[in-house]
Amino acid sequence: MDERQVYWIEGDGIGAEVWRAARPVLDGAIRAAYGESRRLVWEELLAGEKAYAETGNYLPEATLAALQGADLAMKGPLATPVGTGFRSLNVTLRQTLELYACIRPVQYFQGIESPLKAPEKVDMVVFRENTEDVYAGIEWPAGSKEARKLAAFLREELGARIDDLAGIGIKPMTEKGSKRLVRKALQFALDQRRESVTLVHKGNIMKYTEGAFRGWGYELAEEEFGTQTVTESQDAGGKLVVKDRIADAMFQEVLISPEKYDVIATTNLNGDYLSDALAAQVGGLGLAPGVNMSDQLGFFEPTHGTAPTIAGQDKANPGSLILSGALLLDHIGWHEAAGLVRAGVEAALATKEVTVDLASQISGAKTVGCQGFGERILQGVEDAAQ
Repeated sequence: MDERQVYWIEGDGIGAEVWRAARPVLDGAIRAAYGESRRLVWEELLAGEKAYAETGNYLPEATLAALQGADLAMKGPLATPVGTGFRSLNVTLRQTLELYACIRPVQYFQGIESPLKAPEKVDMVVFRENTEDVYAGIEWPAGSKEARKLAAFLREELGARIDDLAGIGIKPMTEKGSKRLVRKALQFALDQRRESVTLVHKGNIMKYTEGAFRGWGYELAEEEFGTQTVTESQDAGGKLVVKDRIADAMFQEVLISPEKYDVIATTNLNGDYLSDALAAQVGGLGLAPGVNMSDQLGFFEPTHGTAPTIAGQDKANPGSLILSGALLLDHIGWHEAAGLVRAGVEAALATKEVTVDLASQISGAKTVGCQGFGERILQGVEDAAQ
């Protein structure tokens, strides 16, 4: 028996619902691919509202201790506690566990009626730096003592034009953080025989943060991958092409010419915007998987939020969590099971019996609940294995 332990966190809002629908699909795909010779051993950890109800702590030390020694984990969406405490549980986990790379593959599934004329051309993997940029959470409210003090320093010591009543946030970006993200993107592109890596930035304006990200990215490519890469101005000759685009122009590019882009390496805020926009081109966040990675831990999770307005109503789409599970299966080399999961999703879409978010994008679709859609995906998995 080949067993792999996976820590899992249920999540808040729709978390319990999407997990009930997702787990049977992942376990079913493994059985269909390998019989009883392989399985995932699931061990629950507490975080979020469920953890607070049971322990009085949104992120118990026992959870962090387990994750710090783990290599595989999955979680549902986590809400940010209201009031004092964590700015964001998700950001806290990313920073504490050094989950510096947020990786979001975006691809089209047959059956979705995309606003694009040729959505099948969308096949990109976004590598988003996950610990720096404005998401570092270094900010002070307008009029606060701290903001006034910093504004005065910036004016008087550095000559900055800044109002005394401004809210202030800091945008830290480092060579280390930028290079390790680009390194992971380049290695992935080479391993997967992709054609290009595009560095997306706003370096024409933010020259010493995002401009530095661009510069460090090219520097890293030359230093560590020089024999395997070329820049856009050179003849590819079968090598990986490293290029860059300004962030706002990139939004136009992925709409007009998505086939020209393959792997994207970008900064934290740009990556958040761009990956969500790409997901909208091929079905929305309900079918958008993701993983946050350190050099040790792969933490797989859906890209959507807790959706509190529909929690408990059996309306949520479990597809993002299910496809995140497929990413996990690929990560550990169980590619046959991962392929069955994706085939199951496509088969479920073909039935046109889908959750409400997808029904609005498929002519003649019938709306089913979260659990029902999960069952249709599982049926598709079993049919594909026949």
